[in-house]
Amino acid sequence: MPQLDFGNPLMIAQIIWLLIIFGFLYFVLSAHALPRVESVLEERRTRITADLEAARAAKTEADAAMTAHREATARARAEAQAAIANALQQAQSEAQARTDELNARLAKQIEDAEARIAAARDAAMGALRQVAAETADSLVVKLTGRSDRAAVERAVDKVLGARGADEAVRARTVAAASAARLV
Repeated sequence: MPQLDFGNPLMIAQIIWLLIIFGFLYFVLSAHALPRVESVLEERRTRITADLEAARAAKTEADAAMTAHREATARARAEAQAAIANALQQAQSEAQARTDELNARLAKQIEDAEARIAAARDAAMGALRQVAAETADSLVVKLTGRSDRAAVERAVDKVLGARGADEAVRARTVAAASAARLV
């Protein structure tokens, strides 16, 4: 290799100039360029460290905010469930109160209707007794020629009494069936 020919007298001069230039470059770099590079690297390291700390703090805040959000959501759900349960219970109690009120009104109407039916039946039975007694008496008079009003009325009362008991039982059964259908 011709560059490493140490027998050449110029070779020593080249090596000396190499050392002088290398020394000068080393001095310039170590005095001016390398401190600037080192300060830039230190500033960058400081900035990265600060950014990492800020990221950790932001992550901690985000985790705390997420936990608070989850707790608030759970509380809101619990409150909503409680409100729904309360509204449902209130609606059921109102419906029960309305049902009870309606049942009481219907029971009162049934009682009133039974009283009216009984009064009408008694009035009809009274009128029927009179009509039956008059009719039976007129038939007895036409057939026998004599009138025994007291005996005719007793016979009519006996027949209507037996029939009236059967009618009363039937009327109560019909009223109970009607009441069961209404409720």
